[in-house]
Amino acid sequence: MKETSRLTIEDFENATSNAALLEIIKQKNIDIEKVKKRLFYNEELRKLQIELVKLQQWISKNKKRVAIIFEGRDAAGKGGNIRRFAEHLNPRSMRLVALDKPTEVERGQWYFRRYIRKLPNPGEIVFFDRSWYNRAVVEPVMGFCTESQYQKFMVQVPEFEHMLYEDGVTIIKFWFSISKDEQLARFESRLKTPLKRWKFSPVDQKGQELWDEYTYFKEQMFSKTHTSYSPWITVKANDKKTARLECIRYVLSQFEYDGKDEALTTLFPDPNIITRYFRSSKQID
Repeated sequence: MKETSRLTIEDFENATSNAALLEIIKQKNIDIEKVKKRLFYNEELRKLQIELVKLQQWISKNKKRVAIIFEGRDAAGKGGNIRRFAEHLNPRSMRLVALDKPTEVERGQWYFRRYIRKLPNPGEIVFFDRSWYNRAVVEPVMGFCTESQYQKFMVQVPEFEHMLYEDGVTIIKFWFSISKDEQLARFESRLKTPLKRWKFSPVDQKGQELWDEYTYFKEQMFSKTHTSYSPWITVKANDKKTARLECIRYVLSQFEYDGKDEALTTLFPDPNIITRYFRSSKQID
């Protein structure tokens, strides 16, 4: 009789190593390649997170200030990436910034003021789940800012980032790129999964309908805010797990921290996944 294609608790208890577990999986005619990919992801993530802990200790010791910006369309995987970055870091020298819509008072202030208050202190890493770049793409697409406010922002943001660069703040700007079909599939998954339903917002509902508008403003943002001192790093993110690993590799590759030469895996990001922005006629988003 053919073995059932299901793993049991006993199978996991009997497997004393990954190799033994893979042999059991093979005997049960389970898709071995899918399992191998998952095991590889888990092991690589563990090794890279060890390096992130080293990096954080070095940043804290040397009083560096690091801001990592996660931008992209809705459902592009920004939150999932941040969780894997922050999972094992010391919360005392790390923060997540995910600002709500501005208050009435904040609307009357200089646009960058609410973000300046959230910038990293010496020895700290700050992860921005969206950032001041809301005004570059989401706000003009959704009509949340005026044309004048948008144009003023596009002129000021390179100067703002240059001042931060000159003051010693390291800014890493990620753009997570997904296809229209993949975004739709993720939206549908959110609606079907009770634990993810809170992620689906009115803005998300417009994501597919206003796809071309988002593309236009994204390209405007890249062309005007991609600089030598603050470049855009694009991430092919249709495969969530691969995007997570390669983003971590990219961040680690940017610093010469203590113990880097003892890493148990490569710290060079895959150039097929992680690239500096360049204008191309072929894009997935």
